[in-house]
Amino acid sequence: MRLYAIDHVQLAMPPGEEEKARLFYVGILGIPEKPKPPHLARRGGVWFEDGNLKVHLGVEKDFRPARKAHPALLVSGLDDLIHKCESGGYEVVEDEPLEGCHRVYVTDPFGNRIELMEPEEKDEG
Repeated sequence: MRLYAIDHVQLAMPPGEEEKARLFYVGILGIPEKPKPPHLARRGGVWFEDGNLKVHLGVEKDFRPARKAHPALLVSGLDDLIHKCESGGYEVVEDEPLEGCHRVYVTDPFGNRIELMEPEEKDEG
């Protein structure tokens, strides 16, 4: 037996805020929405998926944002994404360097922390 991958990450969101989620996850981050199965759609929330990248948002009545715990999403074109986040009104926070990548944090509309990481290109010289 072994664990070998994460199928998806689920974050919480307040009830009735699906449109705000779409504006950020589709409009800013560019992750397409995937319709939830009908028996789960009744609960609210929204799913965003692009290949192996799957971020699901589920409704929590007593919602509290994840300010420390977070998903770290791999990105290409991080500088462009930073500009898009800032232009959309989302604050981007630089963090201490991590060897081999450039990384920043942004919070979604609900205060959940999202790390955006772009691996540095290896010098072939």
